[in-house]
Amino acid sequence: MPIQDVRLIRKEPIAHETMAFYFEKPNGFDYRAGQFGDITLIDPPETDAEGNVRGFSFITAPCESEIGFATRLRNTAFKRVLRNLAPGSAVTLDAPYGDFRLHNKESRPAVFIIGGIGATPVRSIVAQATHDRTGHHIVLLHANRSVDDAPFHADFLRFAEQNPNFRFVPVVTDAVPPSWKGESGRIAAATIRRWVPDLTTPIWYLSGPEGMVKAMRRLLVELEIDEDDIRTEEFAGY
Repeated sequence: MPIQDVRLIRKEPIAHETMAFYFEKPNGFDYRAGQFGDITLIDPPETDAEGNVRGFSFITAPCESEIGFATRLRNTAFKRVLRNLAPGSAVTLDAPYGDFRLHNKESRPAVFIIGGIGATPVRSIVAQATHDRTGHHIVLLHANRSVDDAPFHADFLRFAEQNPNFRFVPVVTDAVPPSWKGESGRIAAATIRRWVPDLTTPIWYLSGPEGMVKAMRRLLVELEIDEDDIRTEEFAGY
């Protein structure tokens, strides 16, 4: 698709210091769940050395009427301008890119091990798989430091109700509330084995902060999972 301007429809907080932005979907615009696009601010009131362009994964699925992105709100010029963007404002979209997408073979399960805002492409993938009623069995282990830090928690719970093939496993690593009934602590081999008894059949997807993705990849290799079955998406400077 050609580079084009899109207008902001609405924005909403989705976790601690995390906001989702929803834009109009251009006529004829097509993408695959899990892909990303580059957003350029148009004549921003401030800028810095990091520039006016950022890449964001689509949080919306192709079946949905809007296109959406989400980000942690770091204290940079780009994030400050984005946070204050008024509905109706335009940004430039260059998309789609990327191949972090659900595999085609439905007989192979998909296991997502995700950290924090790395859930953005996964929200798109699970939403589309639920809409399409695909035969993929999907397990999502989503790790966050606290419950308040977890984006899309309500969406994933809803998809799990709608999609009998989708299992959502939220994980709190640090600030674990006394009433918490999910997984807690760092994701370890025992955590993975608890939810994925057969380690050799799935395709594995890792997404999130660079350090977390690299640590999980090492762990999967230690579990003797074929590296050809591991797909990664690292979020640097998010």
